[in-house]
Amino acid sequence: MCSLDDLPDKAATRFDIEGHRLAVARVGDNVFAIGDRCSHADYSLSEGDLYADELEIECPKHGSTFSLTSGEPQCLPATAPVPVYPVTVEGQDVFVELP
Repeated sequence: MCSLDDLPDKAATRFDIEGHRLAVARVGDNVFAIGDRCSHADYSLSEGDLYADELEIECPKHGSTFSLTSGEPQCLPATAPVPVYPVTVEGQDVFVELP
């Protein structure tokens, strides 16, 4: 999908792959991939703030945060989760497993 060097630390980057819109977030050596559409209002999560200590990303429109590990919303107004995708890092190569 990309190189680890393409992902800034403590930030999310948007990727469109095979019909899936992903927010790929890097926190140190860990990489997370979640759906890039807020379940509340269809805004891009990759444009929101990333909270590295909490492993959450915030929707820039209404402030809902989502867990990078489960996709579950952590606060209102969002009540539905966003999808999460398994990520593998091999050397500098980042791979995301899509359904």
